Amino acid sequence: MSRAHHYHRPHTPEASEEDQESDLELDLRELGPTGPLDGISFENTRSKRRGDGAPQSDGQIPLRKLRLGGLRVSGRRTRRLDGVTGDESRGADIDHLLLNEDVDNGDHSEGSNNFEDGTPLLQHNGQEQSPSHGRIARVLLRFFRFLSSRTGHNSTFEVGTASQVESQPVGSPRSISIGPFPSPRYPPNAVSNAKYNPWSFLPRTLYNEFSFFINLYFLFVALSQIIPPLRIGYLSTYIAPLAFVLTVTLGKEALDDVARRRRDSEANKEEYAVLRLRDASKSSGMKTKMKETALAKRKASGKRFQSAGERRMEAIEEEEENIDHGFSSNSHIEVDGVRVKSRDLKVGDILKLGKDQRVPADLIILKSYTTESSVASFVDDAKSKDQDSLLVEPILDASSLGTDAVSDSSQANPATEHVRPTDGKVVAETFIRTDQLDGETDWKLRLASPLTQPLDPRDFLRITIAAGRPDKKINEFVGTVELAPLMKTQAPHDDRAGGPSQAQDHKVMTAPLTIDNTAWANTVLASSATVLAVVVYTGPQTRQALSTSSSRSKIGLLEFEINNLTKILCALTLTLSILLVALQNLKHGQEPIREDQKWYITITRFLILFSTIIPISLRVNLDMGKTVYAWFIERDRDMPGAVVRTSTIPEDLGRIEYLLSDKTGTLTQNEMELKKIHVGTVSYANEAMEEVSSYVRQGFSNSSSDAAQPTVLVTPSSLVNVTSTTGTTTRTRREIGSRVRDVVLALALCHNVTPTTDIENGQSTTAYQASSPDEIAIVRWTESVGLRVVHRDRHSISLQSVDSSRIAVRVRILEVFPFTSEGKRMGIILQYLQGTESTVSSNTEGGEIWFYQKGADTVMTSIVAANDWLDEETANMAREGLRTLVVGRRRLSSHQYHDFAQSYKEASMSLSSRDTSMAHVIRESLEHDLELLGVTGVEDKLQRDVKPSLELLRNAGVKIWMLTGDKVETARCVAISSKLVSRSQHIHTITQLPSSSRTNPQAATEALSLLNVNPDSTALLIDGDSLSYLLTHHQYAFISLAVLLPAVIACRCSPTQKADVALLIRAHTKKRIACIGDGGNDVSMIQAADVGVGIVGKEGRQASLAADFSITQFRHLTKLLVWHGRNSYKRSAKLAQFVIHRGLIISVCQTVYSIATRFEPNALYRDWLLVGYATVYTMAPVFSLVLDRDVDENLANLYPELYKELTPGTSLSYRTFAVWLLVSVYQGIIIQGLSQVLTGSVTSNQMLAVSFTTLVINELVMVAFEVTTWHWIMLASLAGTFAVYAASVPFLGGYFGLGYVWSWGFVWRVASIAGVSLVPYYIVKVLRRTLKPPSYRKVRGV
Repeated sequence: MSRAHHYHRPHTPEASEEDQESDLELDLRELGPTGPLDGISFENTRSKRRGDGAPQSDGQIPLRKLRLGGLRVSGRRTRRLDGVTGDESRGADIDHLLLNEDVDNGDHSEGSNNFEDGTPLLQHNGQEQSPSHGRIARVLLRFFRFLSSRTGHNSTFEVGTASQVESQPVGSPRSISIGPFPSPRYPPNAVSNAKYNPWSFLPRTLYNEFSFFINLYFLFVALSQIIPPLRIGYLSTYIAPLAFVLTVTLGKEALDDVARRRRDSEANKEEYAVLRLRDASKSSGMKTKMKETALAKRKASGKRFQSAGERRMEAIEEEEENIDHGFSSNSHIEVDGVRVKSRDLKVGDILKLGKDQRVPADLIILKSYTTESSVASFVDDAKSKDQDSLLVEPILDASSLGTDAVSDSSQANPATEHVRPTDGKVVAETFIRTDQLDGETDWKLRLASPLTQPLDPRDFLRITIAAGRPDKKINEFVGTVELAPLMKTQAPHDDRAGGPSQAQDHKVMTAPLTIDNTAWANTVLASSATVLAVVVYTGPQTRQALSTSSSRSKIGLLEFEINNLTKILCALTLTLSILLVALQNLKHGQEPIREDQKWYITITRFLILFSTIIPISLRVNLDMGKTVYAWFIERDRDMPGAVVRTSTIPEDLGRIEYLLSDKTGTLTQNEMELKKIHVGTVSYANEAMEEVSSYVRQGFSNSSSDAAQPTVLVTPSSLVNVTSTTGTTTRTRREIGSRVRDVVLALALCHNVTPTTDIENGQSTTAYQASSPDEIAIVRWTESVGLRVVHRDRHSISLQSVDSSRIAVRVRILEVFPFTSEGKRMGIILQYLQGTESTVSSNTEGGEIWFYQKGADTVMTSIVAANDWLDEETANMAREGLRTLVVGRRRLSSHQYHDFAQSYKEASMSLSSRDTSMAHVIRESLEHDLELLGVTGVEDKLQRDVKPSLELLRNAGVKIWMLTGDKVETARCVAISSKLVSRSQHIHTITQLPSSSRTNPQAATEALSLLNVNPDSTALLIDGDSLSYLLTHHQYAFISLAVLLPAVIACRCSPTQKADVALLIRAHTKKRIACIGDGGNDVSMIQAADVGVGIVGKEGRQASLAADFSITQFRHLTKLLVWHGRNSYKRSAKLAQFVIHRGLIISVCQTVYSIATRFEPNALYRDWLLVGYATVYTMAPVFSLVLDRDVDENLANLYPELYKELTPGTSLSYRTFAVWLLVSVYQGIIIQGLSQVLTGSVTSNQMLAVSFTTLVINELVMVAFEVTTWHWIMLASLAGTFAVYAASVPFLGGYFGLGYVWSWGFVWRVASIAGVSLVPYYIVKVLRRTLKPPSYRKVRGV
């Protein structure tokens, strides 16, 4: 039985045509995972007939394909495929759909596919199958397999929708059939930057919270209150604060994650046009007839009800009958357009994309087309009139390259005769922008496979795509596309299809798929073409997602430092408790010990009493402070659009020592502009470009007095004799004018730019498409000086004079040598056409042939003729940060070109070292002694205020690394132009280190040793391969040296490499690093950093959504770090130390009290006094410190060295902790000791009133001492808190003696104790400020 028309997998063996078995005979070796009849083996009769040498299929055939004719008589399948494009009445509708941008939004639910049996039957295990089973076993196999699948077949189907079927293993190779056969289920195409899901939120957040010692400590204290001997006061006194802290922290994490999901939802709701192929031939009348027939059978058998098995067997019979009646025929396929949200896209969906649309998933391009209605008429006239005027044919016809790759040519197979491109549509070369994926600024050319490009969309049913496992290699892809043939009973769509002998040719055509046929997720369609593409990978299996690390919970460095301090405090508490218990035992001597006075119980009670030394309110205050900092950032008028996505790490913004930045879209705008051109003796820039325009007008306008008279086409030879219209120019000016015209002409022709015409607001505008923005910038410049590219295809280029709007130059393209990273140059061979703009001369001998080439100065220096100015001028432009291109040309005679063409064609057909042979022919025949025409300088426009921003950050002590996927030369120019590398710094370049190390094993060591000579004034420029080599073989030596350099520029970096570098710096230096980027290729780096900053890019928000902080421009980063970051860190450090002081002082008072009460573990302040002290009596003034600032914003920017002081963490260190510890011990002893002494009592209410009141006043005054810049909220909180305390005293009668509180004795005792506690501290503070003033006082001049 012929299997050509079946669902075909790569490498599936072809069956013989006489192999016509019953439709019940299955090749079980081709079936998938084991079904209900595991262990039963059957004879593979087909393999037996083929012979042992026949290749065995390892493909998997879904059951539904078997039931719908996958392995049945070919005639049935023939009827199903008959007329796929034969319905001529729908052709116009399809064309309208493909060209109409407004896709139908109607309801197409009837086209949903509910077939659920797309999973394989048996797992191929390579064993021989037993010959002891026959036809009945095969029927049983199909029956039992059918029992395990669901029912419910619809009368319509949708192409490309994945049904609810059994999942394939994640990451497995896939075969995608675009048709009624559903693809296996794959992950949803949803973007997710959320850290948690509903099931992981509580476990992960609780684990993160209790990984902090302070929370774990208070959990122990709270649980201890359940034990009666350990209970001190009310249980809620300890449970409520911990619960409040956890609620605040978890609530903040939940809100952050909800905000991430909300932003993800916006991206996932973006709608795309999807084509649905619907079978309109399935009428309800046929279904009714089927149901009536089934009912009649049941009545004849006398059964009223059916068992489940009988119903499913009946479904099998019904399906067989459907096939016989043409029920599954696709002869009436209709193409509908629907709008589908990005998250609902499935593997197999056919997307319709237009210009500037983001690609939502990994796609294979099937078809690309455009309507070039605005192409000038002269182009078509020229093609018809000068078809034979070419002197010699191009060596390689680009239009034939693709068809050679197809395994079966269209001439040999009539199946391709009817799939010519639709009228009115021109095959479009599709360009995509990948800067959001790999960071490269060059546009990438993408083409549909020559097998699928000419197909009508209804013929997509015949396509099967085989793709490999999901992979994160963004520059590699291997796959195949297969096109099933038209069947022998189907009438061809073209009269040239031939007779019956041709119609019976059932060969399946196969073509390879490469990276050139793909469009990965997160790229952007740049060209004006419309693209039809099929989804192959979705969601987490896309290249972009696989190159992105998963989100992680980030914890600030301040949190870890405070966690370490709490451990020290706990150790002090434990030591103090043990010491007090030991003194208690010494004091009591041999006195009997009660049961509740056991040493371990007493130690535990002391630990609980001293738990205030580690204040639970510390985490609450810090978390609330972070919220305030985030509020400040998001409402900063100088940073519009700033968003804080991770509110747990604002303090880290003030301690950044390494900044890793992307280039494209972050430092630069990716907008090129030609700023300077040098022609050997004269340099033109800025206003001098007007002189260039005048020279161009002289040479290319050729204006005639009669507007109807056609102009004469210009050639390089004719430009030599051009003279000025004034007739007064000198010989020198004539020579300069000739050189200027030559270089402008060369730049207008030597490129790969294609002009396109767009209709915007009813007006026609011209846009340019190219793989490199540099080339577009050059072509735009030639237009600005008077020479416009109006047409270009694979065979010709036409130039128009802007001044006269007439065609001035027309050339034939003989050969193009594209730019490569290795060659660093591009060339083109052209033949100039002679005659007028409307009539081309047929004189083939007169057509001049020229070879033009432009490239980097490093390679062009040895190609152009000797000169004395090239090196100096390129060096000058490089110092200005311009990207230089050297332009040269050479004229070829007919004989020279013929010799080159023959040699080049022979080299191109070589089976070994083909690229080397072709390059050798070009080098020997063309690339020598070129006439040097000039040098261009192109500027990559920087983001606003990038230069001062980088300089400020560098002065702030931040070491900056630029990690980009772009070329080495591009990165060097941007590093210089942006002042990332200063004039005094030397750039040490390391490239192609792996290849160098193969010939010189010491190459890596030598390269690193050169860096070590003067690391303070050396910047490193390294490519991705060399970086990977060093990180693999010399990791420690490299990173130890690299972190000392002021700047590092890494080029050709993959997204994974960027993340690896960030992780390596973090691990090696233990310093805080920040990463900033704007594209999807930066997400991994951003998530790997301690602080990730995302810039909202032009083409997407992937980096912004995944970042901790989102800004709109790079210049906002300086304020984010130097102002907001510095303030956040200093405020949190001061707040944390003050909260610790507040807990320490009350613990010292408790210690003094315990000693005075003979070491009894009794509480000094109970219940409300303990809770009120940490909340309403002190919290507001202490928390108001988050509004404090030592300098204003102008001084912070003027003196970035203030930021540099914070990076070592001096604001909160063991030294500052020790100072606050001594202050707390002193003040605690004074307050409690003098209270007991002056009141003459240890346990009286009078002593408690004096002690507690003095403690509250002491804290309020200490807050005032710490304020640097007063804010009205600070004053209000201090006055308000004191008023609240005074108002609450009448309600504290249970603790204080109220009669004593209103006496003068109480007042003078409180004032005296507070003075002794506070005055010495203030005197020391003033003396320190005077003798050793801090930096902020120096810059403020106070």
